[in-house]
Amino acid sequence: MKLSELARLTNAVLETGDPDLEINAAAGLDLAGAGEITFLANPKYTPQIKETGAAAIFLNENVPLERRDIAVLRAKDAYLAYTRALRIFNPESPIAPSVHPSAVIDETAKISESAEIGANVVIGKNCEIAENVKIYPNATVYDNVVIGANSVIHSGVSIRENCEIGARCIVHNNTTIGSDGFGYAKSEDKSWLKIPQTGNVVLEDDVEIGANTAIDCASVGETRIKRGAKIDNLVQIGHSCTIEEDALICSQTGLAGSSVIGKRVILAGQVGIAGHLKVGDDAVITAKSATSHDVEPGKILSGIPAFENREWLRSTAAYRRLGELAKAVRSIEKQMRNAK
Repeated sequence: MKLSELARLTNAVLETGDPDLEINAAAGLDLAGAGEITFLANPKYTPQIKETGAAAIFLNENVPLERRDIAVLRAKDAYLAYTRALRIFNPESPIAPSVHPSAVIDETAKISESAEIGANVVIGKNCEIAENVKIYPNATVYDNVVIGANSVIHSGVSIRENCEIGARCIVHNNTTIGSDGFGYAKSEDKSWLKIPQTGNVVLEDDVEIGANTAIDCASVGETRIKRGAKIDNLVQIGHSCTIEEDALICSQTGLAGSSVIGKRVILAGQVGIAGHLKVGDDAVITAKSATSHDVEPGKILSGIPAFENREWLRSTAAYRRLGELAKAVRSIEKQMRNAK
Protein backbone atom coordinates (compact mmCIF):
# COMPACT_ATOMS: atom_id res chain seq x y z
CA MET A 1 0.00 0.00 0.00
CA LYS A 2 1.30 3.44 -0.91
CA LEU A 3 2.21 5.71 2.01
CA SER A 4 -0.19 8.41 0.83
CA GLU A 5 -3.10 5.93 0.80
CA LEU A 6 -2.17 4.68 4.26
CA ALA A 7 -2.19 8.27 5.53
CA ARG A 8 -5.69 8.76 4.14
CA LEU A 9 -7.05 5.56 5.66
CA THR A 10 -5.60 6.29 9.11
CA ASN A 11 -6.64 9.98 9.23
CA ALA A 12 -3.01 11.04 9.28
CA VAL A 13 -1.13 13.72 7.32
CA LEU A 14 1.94 12.89 5.25
CA GLU A 15 4.60 15.33 6.46
CA THR A 16 7.79 13.95 4.93
CA GLY A 17 8.62 11.03 2.68
CA ASP A 18 7.78 9.66 -0.75
CA PRO A 19 3.99 9.43 -1.21
CA ASP A 20 4.52 6.35 -3.40
CA LEU A 21 6.60 4.51 -0.80
CA GLU A 22 5.20 0.99 -0.42
CA ILE A 23 4.23 0.00 3.13
CA ASN A 24 3.29 -3.64 3.72
CA ALA A 25 3.07 -4.01 7.50
CA ALA A 26 2.97 -2.23 10.88
CA ALA A 27 5.18 -3.10 13.85
CA GLY A 28 6.63 -1.69 17.07
CA LEU A 29 9.72 0.51 17.12
CA ASP A 30 12.02 -2.36 18.08
CA LEU A 31 10.60 -4.77 15.50
CA ALA A 32 9.79 -2.70 12.42
CA GLY A 33 11.96 -3.07 9.33
CA ALA A 34 12.08 -2.07 5.69
CA GLY A 35 8.65 -1.51 4.17
CA GLU A 36 6.98 -1.24 7.59
CA ILE A 37 5.48 1.60 9.59
CA THR A 38 5.80 2.11 13.36
CA PHE A 39 4.64 4.69 15.91
CA LEU A 40 5.68 6.68 18.96
CA ALA A 41 3.07 7.51 21.61
CA ASN A 42 4.96 7.15 24.89
CA PRO A 43 7.88 9.62 25.22
CA LYS A 44 9.98 7.10 27.18
CA TYR A 45 10.49 5.15 23.96
CA THR A 46 11.84 8.15 22.07
CA PRO A 47 15.47 6.86 22.13
CA GLN A 48 14.36 3.81 20.13
CA ILE A 49 13.63 6.04 17.14
CA LYS A 50 17.38 6.28 16.53
CA GLU A 51 17.62 2.50 16.17
CA THR A 52 14.38 1.56 14.43
CA GLY A 53 14.58 0.12 10.94
CA ALA A 54 11.06 1.27 10.02
CA ALA A 55 10.44 3.02 6.73
CA ALA A 56 7.81 5.33 8.22
CA ILE A 57 6.47 6.41 11.60
CA PHE A 58 3.26 7.81 13.06
CA LEU A 59 3.95 10.78 15.33
CA ASN A 60 1.65 12.95 17.42
CA GLU A 61 1.41 16.59 16.47
CA ASN A 62 4.32 18.79 17.65
CA VAL A 63 6.59 15.80 18.41
CA PRO A 64 10.03 16.54 16.87
CA LEU A 65 12.00 13.99 14.83
CA GLU A 66 15.73 14.33 14.23
CA ARG A 67 16.09 11.55 11.65
CA ARG A 68 15.67 12.49 7.99
CA ASP A 69 15.69 8.96 6.55
CA ILE A 70 12.26 7.96 7.80
CA ALA A 71 8.88 9.11 6.48
CA VAL A 72 6.57 10.87 8.95
CA LEU A 73 2.81 10.64 9.21
CA ARG A 74 1.35 13.17 11.66
CA ALA A 75 -1.76 12.26 13.62
CA LYS A 76 -3.75 13.66 16.53
CA ASP A 77 -3.33 10.25 18.17
CA ALA A 78 -0.38 8.24 16.84
CA TYR A 79 -1.45 5.12 18.71
CA LEU A 80 -4.94 5.24 17.18
CA ALA A 81 -3.49 5.73 13.70
CA TYR A 82 -1.12 2.79 14.25
CA THR A 83 -4.04 0.66 15.42
CA ARG A 84 -5.91 1.46 12.23
CA ALA A 85 -2.82 0.49 10.22
CA LEU A 86 -2.58 -2.83 12.07
CA ARG A 87 -6.22 -3.53 11.22
CA ILE A 88 -5.58 -2.74 7.56
CA PHE A 89 -2.59 -5.06 7.30
CA ASN A 90 -4.15 -7.81 9.43
CA PRO A 91 -7.76 -8.21 8.27
CA GLU A 92 -10.00 -10.76 9.93
CA SER A 93 -10.37 -14.15 8.27
CA PRO A 94 -13.45 -14.32 6.05
CA ILE A 95 -16.39 -16.46 7.04
CA ALA A 96 -16.62 -19.84 5.28
CA PRO A 97 -20.34 -20.65 5.39
CA SER A 98 -20.62 -24.28 6.52
CA VAL A 99 -21.72 -26.67 9.23
CA HIS A 100 -19.17 -29.30 10.25
CA PRO A 101 -20.53 -32.84 10.08
CA SER A 102 -19.71 -33.44 13.75
CA ALA A 103 -21.76 -30.45 14.97
CA VAL A 104 -24.90 -31.36 16.92
CA ILE A 105 -27.71 -28.94 16.16
CA ASP A 106 -31.26 -29.30 17.40
CA GLU A 107 -33.81 -29.41 14.60
CA THR A 108 -35.65 -26.41 16.06
CA ALA A 109 -32.60 -24.14 15.85
CA LYS A 110 -32.49 -21.51 13.10
CA ILE A 111 -29.04 -21.22 11.58
CA SER A 112 -28.26 -18.64 8.89
CA GLU A 113 -26.88 -20.12 5.69
CA SER A 114 -23.98 -17.67 5.90
CA ALA A 115 -22.89 -18.86 9.38
CA GLU A 116 -19.81 -21.03 9.99
CA ILE A 117 -20.32 -23.76 12.59
CA GLY A 118 -17.16 -25.65 13.62
CA ALA A 119 -16.47 -29.23 14.68
CA ASN A 120 -18.24 -30.61 17.78
CA VAL A 121 -20.30 -27.48 18.30
CA VAL A 122 -23.54 -28.14 20.16
CA ILE A 123 -26.55 -25.87 19.55
CA GLY A 124 -29.70 -26.41 21.59
CA LYS A 125 -33.41 -25.99 21.04
CA ASN A 126 -34.94 -22.83 19.56
CA CYS A 127 -31.61 -21.06 19.10
CA GLU A 128 -31.19 -18.35 16.49
CA ILE A 129 -27.80 -17.91 14.83
CA ALA A 130 -27.73 -14.84 12.55
CA GLU A 131 -25.82 -14.21 9.34
CA ASN A 132 -22.03 -14.35 9.24
CA VAL A 133 -21.70 -15.73 12.77
CA LYS A 134 -18.61 -17.87 13.31
CA ILE A 135 -18.65 -20.49 16.06
CA TYR A 136 -15.33 -22.26 16.57
CA PRO A 137 -15.02 -25.96 17.48
CA ASN A 138 -16.18 -27.32 20.83
CA ALA A 139 -18.41 -24.39 21.76
CA THR A 140 -21.73 -25.12 23.49
CA VAL A 141 -24.88 -23.08 22.96
CA TYR A 142 -27.73 -23.96 25.31
CA ASP A 143 -31.46 -23.69 24.50
CA ASN A 144 -33.14 -20.45 23.43
CA VAL A 145 -29.91 -18.54 22.78
CA VAL A 146 -29.79 -15.73 20.20
CA ILE A 147 -26.48 -14.76 18.55
CA GLY A 148 -26.46 -11.60 16.43
CA ALA A 149 -24.90 -11.02 13.03
CA ASN A 150 -21.13 -11.06 12.53
CA SER A 151 -20.37 -12.26 16.05
CA VAL A 152 -17.51 -14.66 16.80
CA ILE A 153 -17.69 -17.39 19.45
CA HIS A 154 -14.34 -19.06 20.13
CA SER A 155 -13.69 -22.65 21.11
CA GLY A 156 -14.60 -23.81 24.58
CA VAL A 157 -17.19 -21.08 25.13
CA SER A 158 -20.45 -21.97 26.88
CA ILE A 159 -23.49 -19.78 26.33
CA ARG A 160 -26.18 -20.79 28.77
CA GLU A 161 -29.93 -20.97 28.24
CA ASN A 162 -31.91 -17.88 27.23
CA CYS A 163 -28.88 -15.61 26.81
CA GLU A 164 -28.63 -13.03 24.05
CA ILE A 165 -25.49 -12.06 22.14
CA GLY A 166 -25.65 -8.91 20.02
CA ALA A 167 -24.12 -8.10 16.65
CA ARG A 168 -20.35 -7.97 16.13
CA CYS A 169 -19.57 -9.40 19.55
CA ILE A 170 -16.46 -11.48 20.27
CA VAL A 171 -16.38 -14.07 23.04
CA HIS A 172 -12.96 -15.61 23.63
CA ASN A 173 -11.98 -19.12 24.62
CA ASN A 174 -13.47 -20.92 27.62
CA THR A 175 -15.65 -18.06 28.76
CA THR A 176 -19.07 -18.82 30.22
CA ILE A 177 -22.01 -16.53 29.55
CA GLY A 178 -24.99 -17.05 31.84
CA SER A 179 -23.60 -19.30 34.55
CA ASP A 180 -25.71 -19.46 37.71
CA GLY A 181 -25.52 -16.46 39.99
CA PHE A 182 -24.02 -17.07 43.43
CA GLY A 183 -27.18 -16.99 45.49
CA TYR A 184 -28.13 -19.03 48.58
CA ALA A 185 -30.49 -18.69 51.51
CA LYS A 186 -29.67 -20.12 54.94
CA SER A 187 -32.18 -22.75 55.98
CA GLU A 188 -33.42 -23.58 59.49
CA ASP A 189 -30.64 -26.12 60.00
CA LYS A 190 -28.00 -23.54 58.92
CA SER A 191 -27.33 -25.25 55.59
CA TRP A 192 -27.39 -23.32 52.31
CA LEU A 193 -30.45 -23.54 50.06
CA LYS A 194 -29.75 -22.65 46.44
CA ILE A 195 -31.80 -19.76 45.05
CA PRO A 196 -33.06 -20.54 41.52
CA GLN A 197 -31.28 -18.47 38.89
CA THR A 198 -33.98 -17.89 36.30
CA GLY A 199 -32.69 -14.76 34.53
CA ASN A 200 -30.30 -14.39 31.64
CA VAL A 201 -27.34 -12.41 30.29
CA VAL A 202 -27.63 -9.90 27.46
CA LEU A 203 -24.58 -8.71 25.53
CA GLU A 204 -25.43 -5.70 23.41
CA ASP A 205 -23.69 -4.95 20.09
CA ASP A 206 -19.89 -4.63 19.77
CA VAL A 207 -19.09 -6.19 23.14
CA GLU A 208 -15.87 -8.19 23.52
CA ILE A 209 -15.31 -10.70 26.32
CA GLY A 210 -11.85 -12.12 27.06
CA ALA A 211 -10.87 -15.71 27.80
CA ASN A 212 -11.87 -17.59 30.96
CA THR A 213 -14.33 -14.94 32.09
CA ALA A 214 -17.62 -15.75 33.85
CA ILE A 215 -20.73 -13.61 33.54
CA ASP A 216 -23.51 -14.80 35.84
CA CYS A 217 -27.17 -14.69 34.97
CA ALA A 218 -29.63 -12.91 37.21
CA SER A 219 -31.81 -14.71 39.70
CA VAL A 220 -34.71 -12.76 38.19
CA GLY A 221 -34.33 -10.37 35.26
CA GLU A 222 -31.03 -9.91 33.48
CA THR A 223 -27.32 -9.19 33.67
CA ARG A 224 -26.65 -6.68 30.89
CA ILE A 225 -23.38 -5.72 29.20
CA LYS A 226 -24.11 -2.65 27.10
CA ARG A 227 -22.85 -1.59 23.70
CA GLY A 228 -19.13 -1.37 23.16
CA ALA A 229 -18.06 -2.59 26.61
CA LYS A 230 -14.77 -4.51 26.68
CA ILE A 231 -14.07 -7.14 29.33
CA ASP A 232 -10.66 -8.77 29.75
CA ASN A 233 -9.63 -12.32 30.68
CA LEU A 234 -10.39 -13.86 34.07
CA VAL A 235 -13.09 -11.40 35.07
CA GLN A 236 -16.07 -12.27 37.28
CA ILE A 237 -19.32 -10.39 36.64
CA GLY A 238 -21.88 -11.21 39.34
CA HIS A 239 -25.60 -11.72 38.87
CA SER A 240 -27.82 -8.78 37.91
CA CYS A 241 -24.90 -6.44 37.18
CA THR A 242 -25.15 -3.73 34.54
CA ILE A 243 -22.08 -2.64 32.59
CA GLU A 244 -22.76 0.59 30.72
CA GLU A 245 -21.54 1.59 27.25
CA ASP A 246 -17.81 1.56 26.46
CA ALA A 247 -16.74 0.51 29.94
CA LEU A 248 -13.34 -1.20 30.15
CA ILE A 249 -12.84 -3.95 32.73
CA CYS A 250 -9.36 -5.42 33.05
CA SER A 251 -8.09 -8.84 34.07
CA GLN A 252 -8.93 -10.49 37.40
CA THR A 253 -11.49 -7.87 38.36
CA GLY A 254 -14.48 -9.10 40.35
CA LEU A 255 -17.93 -7.52 40.55
CA ALA A 256 -20.38 -8.66 43.21
CA GLY A 257 -24.07 -8.90 42.37
CA SER A 258 -26.20 -5.95 41.26
CA SER A 259 -23.25 -3.62 40.66
CA VAL A 260 -23.75 -0.84 38.10
CA ILE A 261 -20.65 0.24 36.19
CA GLY A 262 -21.10 3.53 34.34
CA LYS A 263 -20.23 4.62 30.84
CA ARG A 264 -16.54 4.68 29.92
CA VAL A 265 -15.51 3.53 33.38
CA ILE A 266 -12.09 1.88 33.60
CA LEU A 267 -11.55 -0.83 36.20
CA ALA A 268 -7.88 -1.81 36.14
CA GLY A 269 -6.53 -5.25 36.97
CA GLN A 270 -7.64 -7.01 40.19
CA VAL A 271 -10.20 -4.38 41.17
CA GLY A 272 -12.95 -5.46 43.56
CA ILE A 273 -16.46 -3.98 43.55
CA ALA A 274 -18.84 -4.79 46.41
CA GLY A 275 -22.45 -5.64 45.69
CA HIS A 276 -25.24 -3.14 44.93
CA LEU A 277 -22.80 -0.30 44.21
CA LYS A 278 -22.76 2.26 41.43
CA VAL A 279 -19.58 3.48 39.78
CA GLY A 280 -20.32 6.74 37.96
CA ASP A 281 -19.54 7.55 34.34
CA ASP A 282 -15.87 8.12 33.40
CA ALA A 283 -14.55 7.01 36.80
CA VAL A 284 -11.24 5.13 37.03
CA ILE A 285 -10.30 2.63 39.74
CA THR A 286 -6.63 1.73 39.60
CA ALA A 287 -5.12 -1.74 39.86
CA LYS A 288 -5.46 -3.81 43.06
CA SER A 289 -8.04 -1.42 44.51
CA ALA A 290 -11.42 -2.20 46.06
CA THR A 291 -14.44 -0.13 46.99
CA SER A 292 -17.37 -0.77 49.28
CA HIS A 293 -19.15 2.50 48.50
CA ASP A 294 -20.55 4.26 45.43
CA VAL A 295 -18.08 6.14 43.23
CA GLU A 296 -18.91 9.57 41.88
CA PRO A 297 -18.61 10.23 38.13
CA GLY A 298 -15.13 11.14 36.92
CA LYS A 299 -13.32 10.16 40.13
CA ILE A 300 -9.94 8.38 40.11
CA LEU A 301 -9.62 6.08 43.10
CA SER A 302 -6.86 3.83 44.45
CA GLY A 303 -6.21 1.58 47.42
CA ILE A 304 -8.16 -0.67 49.79
CA PRO A 305 -10.54 0.80 50.70
CA ALA A 306 -10.33 3.00 47.63
CA PHE A 307 -10.03 6.78 48.02
CA GLU A 308 -8.85 9.73 45.92
CA ASN A 309 -5.83 8.77 43.82
CA ARG A 310 -3.82 11.90 44.68
CA GLU A 311 -4.35 11.35 48.39
CA TRP A 312 -3.45 7.69 47.93
CA LEU A 313 -0.18 8.66 46.22
CA ARG A 314 0.72 10.96 49.13
CA SER A 315 -0.22 8.24 51.61
CA THR A 316 1.93 5.62 49.93
CA ALA A 317 4.84 8.07 49.83
CA ALA A 318 4.44 8.58 53.58
CA TYR A 319 4.11 4.82 54.13
CA ARG A 320 7.51 4.24 52.56
CA ARG A 321 8.98 6.61 55.17
CA LEU A 322 7.40 4.93 58.19
CA GLY A 323 10.69 3.26 59.10
CA GLU A 324 12.48 6.59 59.16
CA LEU A 325 9.63 8.21 61.13
CA ALA A 326 9.67 5.42 63.71
CA LYS A 327 13.42 5.80 64.06
CA ALA A 328 13.04 9.56 64.53
CA VAL A 329 10.34 9.07 67.19
CA ARG A 330 12.56 6.64 69.12
CA SER A 331 15.39 9.14 68.94
CA ILE A 332 13.18 11.92 70.30
CA GLU A 333 11.89 9.64 73.08
CA LYS A 334 15.47 8.79 74.04
CA GLN A 335 16.43 12.47 74.13
CA MET A 336 13.43 13.24 76.36
CA ARG A 337 14.32 10.43 78.79
CA ASN A 338 17.93 11.62 78.98
CA ALA A 339 16.79 15.19 79.59
CA LYS A 340 14.88 14.22 82.76
